[in-house]
Amino acid sequence: MQRLLTGAALALALAAPVQAQDASTVLATVNGTDITLGHMIAMRSRLPEQYQQLPDDVLYNGMLEQLIQQQVLADAARTDLSSADEIGLENEARAFLAGRVIDRAAGQTISDEALQAAYDESYGSTEPETEFNASHILVETEEEAQALVVELEGGADFAELARERSTGPSGPNGGQLGWFGTGMMVPPFEAAVLELEPGQISPPVQTQFGWHVVKLNDARSKDAPPLTQVRGELEQTLRSAAVDAEVERLTAEAEIVRRDITPDAALIRDTDLLTE
Repeated sequence: MQRLLTGAALALALAAPVQAQDASTVLATVNGTDITLGHMIAMRSRLPEQYQQLPDDVLYNGMLEQLIQQQVLADAARTDLSSADEIGLENEARAFLAGRVIDRAAGQTISDEALQAAYDESYGSTEPETEFNASHILVETEEEAQALVVELEGGADFAELARERSTGPSGPNGGQLGWFGTGMMVPPFEAAVLELEPGQISPPVQTQFGWHVVKLNDARSKDAPPLTQVRGELEQTLRSAAVDAEVERLTAEAEIVRRDITPDAALIRDTDLLTE
């Protein structure tokens, strides 16, 4: 009979219309404190991305259990809060509220006009950058380098000599360094590259690494990247600027009084002060 009554009650419950639910819907009560659907929504919105991808039923059950346990532990903690705990709670609340303002400022919609203006400012007047493709042979002495120049002028293959004689890490690859722009190589090396035309070989060049014989393989002009390529970078810059502007505005409007007190800076390490 009990089993039949239970089954009947379940059938009635399933047949009943679902009540409207909102953020105030109570899901559990712990020691008189309600845990609501709103608490669950707020918790989910702040979860790391990997957790937000979990199925809703898994998240629901896991979060509700966590909120219940947190409330149980919080109630236990409130029975003997120390002054350090109270101060810590104030800091946590301050940081949470400050984060909300920062999120709001950073989350503002960025218009296409603002994005284009940022692009023009960053890249509009950028001159095309020259990139170089070069190879080198690194040896210990100037005499060795000069001997290499003579061999190369006599028709020796640069890549073969690099593989046989170079002491640098690019030697096994025929001395190839790939593409690079100005400022990426040490000054004496870069100066030698700038003096060359594609296909030419430099006289011996000394750097802190040793003596180099450099061959310029090719050069090309690198234009400014298109807006689509740097859109994410520019959006991040604009969002950071919006946050800075909001912080500056609110700070300027706030009534701030800095006390004329200069305690020993080392006191910030003295946690014993929190128990006094």
